[in-house]
Amino acid sequence: MSDRKTTPKAGTGAGTAPRAAAPEVSARAAALPREALEIAAGYAFTGPALHLGALLWEGGCLPDAQIRVPLSMLNRHGLVAGATGTGKTKTLQLIAEQLSAQGVPVFLADVKGDLSGVSAPGQPGDKVGARAAEVQQRWAAKGCPAEFYALGGIGRGIPVRATITSFGPVLLSKVLRLNPTQEQSLGLIFHYADTKGLELVDLKDLRAVVAFLTSDEGKGELKGIGGLSTATAGVILRSLTAFEAQGMADFFGEPEFDTGELLRTAEDGRGVVSVLELAAVQDRPRLFSTFLMWLLADLFHDLPEVGDADRPKLVFFFDEAHLLFDDASEAFLDAITQTVRLIRSKGVGVFFVTQTPKDVPADVLGQLGNRIQHALRAFTPDDQKALKATVRTFPNSAYDLEELLTGLGTGEAVVTVLSEKGAPTPVAATRLRAPESLMGPLDAAELERAVTSSALYGRYAQAVDRESAYERLQAPRGGKGPDEIRGGKGPDEIREAVGGAGEPRARQQKEQPSVVEQVVGSGMFKSLARSIGTQIGREITRSVFGTARRRR
Repeated sequence: MSDRKTTPKAGTGAGTAPRAAAPEVSARAAALPREALEIAAGYAFTGPALHLGALLWEGGCLPDAQIRVPLSMLNRHGLVAGATGTGKTKTLQLIAEQLSAQGVPVFLADVKGDLSGVSAPGQPGDKVGARAAEVQQRWAAKGCPAEFYALGGIGRGIPVRATITSFGPVLLSKVLRLNPTQEQSLGLIFHYADTKGLELVDLKDLRAVVAFLTSDEGKGELKGIGGLSTATAGVILRSLTAFEAQGMADFFGEPEFDTGELLRTAEDGRGVVSVLELAAVQDRPRLFSTFLMWLLADLFHDLPEVGDADRPKLVFFFDEAHLLFDDASEAFLDAITQTVRLIRSKGVGVFFVTQTPKDVPADVLGQLGNRIQHALRAFTPDDQKALKATVRTFPNSAYDLEELLTGLGTGEAVVTVLSEKGAPTPVAATRLRAPESLMGPLDAAELERAVTSSALYGRYAQAVDRESAYERLQAPRGGKGPDEIRGGKGPDEIREAVGGAGEPRARQQKEQPSVVEQVVGSGMFKSLARSIGTQIGREITRSVFGTARRRR
């Protein structure tokens, strides 16, 4: 490694004014250069911590200066950034392994399809041995307990689906590329379906509701929904039809994935690493990035408050994070910001993974207390601008960060995290440890066996298409509108209607209404009953994203 990579700024070191004595660290580390000793002291934590690597200083690796991150601070969120090919994926793998070993479940979005190896022991070799020796790592080949998922069952993994009702209007608007006016109108359509007891399980349900509202029979219903025009409803209907024609229907439906599955631990106490395989849907980035946000939003409004715990309940790695923010509406960005700000108190840490910090909005970036920045390129004026912007996001440093960030090698990064007291640690150039699990994808046959042998496979593998809004609107109604369609269920009833393995439970036979029931079924009594059954059951429980809460 050349000296330029980790050379401190001019004016630091022997020629500077005397500084206060650095906190005590290990006896061997006490022999480090003064500046390096002060950095190392900032990472001398007393509680449980993850080991990231060893300090780089003046062109050399100092194995006695270990760079770590406190386990208790991992719910304060973080950023893993760097140019393509600089080692971000291996950094995720390294952190995931150690979290799992400490009993913390992990969620990984595997966009490129090369993280499935986290479940298998790594392969020893000269490069791995050399890296372990350089950073004082006792390397041993180990795999993690893992589950593999796939959106809508496209790709190798247990299918992950969401109902349209649960997904909500804000996230769906992002996927459909609706403008703000259309997004608001879609929200009114969801409100209408909620109040009429029309369950939106899949795309054809929502399409049926919009088609009804734009039909001659349903146009009168629009008068009761303020601000929704026939023309806007028609635009939304065409967007839904085109979206379904692109093969997107598989992502929505039942059995809906319970995000509580992401919080599991194995029998030996290790946290389960949940890997969402996204390689098969790389060509649909807007969809999969929004689905990741749905998973996070569902956890957000279902988990209880835990305050400052000694370890997180889950650490969620959000890969290709820039896709989430591209062309996002103001309402969508506000919802992301609020979710990230508040989910910390529920014990969930979120790490955004992207190329540069400028990919993340400032309001979100300001909440990411743990930073691992891999190398950046500076080949173009835009690259130079991004480099300068990245440097400004770091605390004051003993390094020349502009020079350092362009000279880091693969598997090296600039690190600053939150100490056990919540204060930023000194900026540390770090040679990262080597993952102990397989650094590459599992064999296809082995991955298939892991998926089909999972206890969750039988629960989610088979899609269920039960009676919902589409069937009810298609059935003869004798001139009645959706108010008079019987059998509407709230979200809790929807969950009760589906068995543990995804098979519909037997439905009770409904009797024809008596005269008295017809009387009390109209007017104020009916309005009140519907309000209790659907308003409280759905609208009030919708989160900042408009997603519907489900009972754990």
